[in-house]
This record gives sequence, C-alpha cells and structure tokens, in this order.
Amino acid sequence: MANHNNKDVKYVGDSRVPDRRVPNIPKDYSEFPGKTEAFWPNFLLREWMVGAVVLVAFLVLTVAHEPPLEIMADPTDTGYYPVPDWYFLFLFQLLKYSYLSGPYTVLGTVVVPGLAFGALMLAPWLDRGPERRPTRRPVATGLMLLAIFSIFYLTYAAAEDHDWSQNEQYAAKNQPEVEIDTQSDGYQVYASQSCIDCHGEQLDGLGVSGPAIYNAGEDYTVEEIQDIALNGIGTMPAGMFEGSDEELELLAEWLASLAEEE
Repeated sequence: MANHNNKDVKYVGDSRVPDRRVPNIPKDYSEFPGKTEAFWPNFLLREWMVGAVVLVAFLVLTVAHEPPLEIMADPTDTGYYPVPDWYFLFLFQLLKYSYLSGPYTVLGTVVVPGLAFGALMLAPWLDRGPERRPTRRPVATGLMLLAIFSIFYLTYAAAEDHDWSQNEQYAAKNQPEVEIDTQSDGYQVYASQSCIDCHGEQLDGLGVSGPAIYNAGEDYTVEEIQDIALNGIGTMPAGMFEGSDEELELLAEWLASLAEEE
C-alpha cells in the first residue's frame, strides 16, 4: 500500500502467494482404497508373478507330455488330412461352417477373427468405467466371457468332429519299410520286457504310448541304447528294463542294427 505522505512507495507482500513452490504430488493411493493402485511395483509385479507361474506350468506340461510326432511331411501326397495344433483348433473349426468357408473363406479367416480380437483389444476403451468389479463392468466382462466360451466350445467341437484315427491309419499305411526279425534273440528280449507294451510289436509306436523305434540304429549307438534302457529318456522312466546284462547287450545290439531301408 502506498504512503501518500512520503514520496517513496512501499509494497506489502500478499499473503495469498506462497513464498516457495510446492511440487504437484498426487495424493497417496491409500486415500483411494479399492479404487486404484500403483502400477509399479504393485500391479506390474503381480502380473509378472502370474506370468511366471503360467510359464513354468506350461514348461512342466510340455516335458511331462511330449507332443506326438508323425511321419515326415510330404507336400506331394494329398492323402493326408492335416490338422493344426490344439491352440489353433478353434480357428480351424470356424472354417467348417457354411457361411465361413468356401466363397466366404475371407470371413472365416480374416473378418470374424479380426472382429473378435479387435473387440478384446478395444475393451478398455469401450468400457471406461472406474469400477474394478466384473459385475459392474458388463461390456468388458461380457466380451471376455464370450471369447473364453467361444474358444473352448470351438476347440471341443473341432476335436470331436475330427477322426483322429485317420492320421494314425495314414501313418501306418505309409510306415517306412523296416525288416523286423521277430525270431532274433534281440527281439525275444524286446518282447519279454516292457518295451513291447510301449513301442508296439512292430516298433512303430502305433496305438501305444511310446514313440517309434524301428530305426533306432540311425539315432543311437549300442552304448546309448543301453543307457536309455537303464536310465530312461524323456517320458520314459528309469528302471523299465529288468533283464540281465547279457539280455541288455543283446537288445541294444539288435536295436542299434535297425535302420530304415533306402
């Protein structure tokens, strides 16, 4: 305020103006219980933990149950009926419906999957409500439940509709010719042990749990076969062979002599 009795002008500071700038720090998340949380480390750490558990479970599953292998692919043979891996079966099933196949293949391969995955990607923008309970977010929850139900149903329908024995019969018909001497001492040891229960009478692995070993000599030596028979490999546990050392040697030498005929 100016003093009219004095030529000097004096100014009085305004108390409403802070003398120092206060940083613009948002309120602590504890003031909003159940509404939001810190992205780091709360949310991100939890997502990493869930992802790690799923990854470990998937790795254990692949080790415990190795995927079955069939004959080598032959692009010139049209008698084989190909089927995609299990995680694409639901998309494969779409192409069996009349309005998603034939002249409408583009709908089944591009349009419908594109709309489905696009809806899932746009779900956060389609439902921008602050609520976190699934019952109060009908759009996002509905899209997710519809996607899960569709994937499970289409995968189940594809597995039920496909005649899986076709591939097995095809593999048996196109099995490479390998001469199996069922009268040899090695085969007698093979038949007397649990080997025949897992690899089949013709060592082709068809209809049983073990892989084909009709050409074991191309992949393993005598010593390696002996080690596998005693200690196991992959899903084959140790201790499956219960014969003597002489029988083990006969079996290993016989299997090592087997190879696919050219």
